[in-house]
Amino acid sequence: MKIKNGFVLRDVCGEQVIMGEGIGALDFGKMLCLNETAAFLWKQAETLGEWTVDSLAEILLNEYDVSPEQAKADIIAIVGEWQKVNVVE
Repeated sequence: MKIKNGFVLRDVCGEQVIMGEGIGALDFGKMLCLNETAAFLWKQAETLGEWTVDSLAEILLNEYDVSPEQAKADIIAIVGEWQKVNVVE
């Protein structure tokens, strides 16, 4: 998977928000607020370019004190939200 072109993470009044820029803004028309963990994962996904649930789960395990099962479940939930609003492909 990868983040679709035209979507960026910005700090808006202290909140981490995904928003569309350029063509992405026309199709998206809204902002998506992320919690600290989701924003961390978005930044990691941006850095990786192409990524999988497993690769993000491994990064999460290296950064946070969670079990492998919890990390994978959290990634699946977060990526599911990103897919729902169509910001990843």
